[in-house]
Amino acid sequence: MVLLLFVVGSIGLVFYYDGQLHRTDALVAYAGRPADTPGTNWLVVGTDSRADLSEEQRAELSTGDSEGSRTDTIMLVHKPPSGSAMLISIPRDLYVPIPGQGSHKINAAYSLGGPQLLVQTVEQLSDVHIDHYAEIGFGGFAEVVDAVGGITICLDQPVNDPKAGLNLRAGCQKLNGQQTLGLVRTRAFPNADLARVVNQRKILSALMDKATSASVLANPFRAIPFANGSVDALTVDSGDHIWNLAGLAFALSGNPITTTVPNAGNVYTDDGDSLAVGDNTEEFFAHIRAGTAVPDDLLSDSGGVVG
Repeated sequence: MVLLLFVVGSIGLVFYYDGQLHRTDALVAYAGRPADTPGTNWLVVGTDSRADLSEEQRAELSTGDSEGSRTDTIMLVHKPPSGSAMLISIPRDLYVPIPGQGSHKINAAYSLGGPQLLVQTVEQLSDVHIDHYAEIGFGGFAEVVDAVGGITICLDQPVNDPKAGLNLRAGCQKLNGQQTLGLVRTRAFPNADLARVVNQRKILSALMDKATSASVLANPFRAIPFANGSVDALTVDSGDHIWNLAGLAFALSGNPITTTVPNAGNVYTDDGDSLAVGDNTEEFFAHIRAGTAVPDDLLSDSGGVVG
């Protein structure tokens, strides 16, 4: 009887939290949309939205006062038919055609047309069908990190960025939400955004490792705040559910292959210094479309400060 009550209660909690998720119509039909591709593909977006932050929270998190929302982070999570999942950063300075808007840096798509236009832009760039969508803002990310009790990060060098409210020593240390947010935001490196996306991938993997660990899942004082914080912080597509997010978390906690979409190097455009799409970009996405292993010469996971 006790076991039955536990099972029923657990199922009830799943559906309760599923009903609390924020949803948006990110994945919509349009002419020329890529057909289903092998495996499962998530577009995971971190925005710089401050809409839900008070003035005190903006000061505490060192987010500044910019209005509106832009994509601070764009990642594609690819789960192939077999083999390891891939966590793929799309550099926000990649210069691409944005449907109906001409060519711009890819992070402009969200501010020009929200999640729908960003998804369409990524699909048209890659010819990869996006199956799921998730986004999180500044405050939500910090809240989720704090809910799991912080995460341990090892740094190869000190990081000092007053704009991000960041002053961290080299070595392994536990970071709270504010510190982790600063680390995923900072571009205070010689190679700026390309170093930042490497840090972001490693931090996200560390967060998923912690979130799916027994120390969180078996501890209601961690699991419930994490669940509350996650459903509060995340916005997903209207067709996505809490069990889809659980699958994403476990995929990212299982030592995924991490890389940045290759490009043809720096180019100056009407949007300023940008990154050009190259033949290597197309070759990379051709493997994702086919569900085959990406060759090592198209993978890149160096340049960040997170060990």
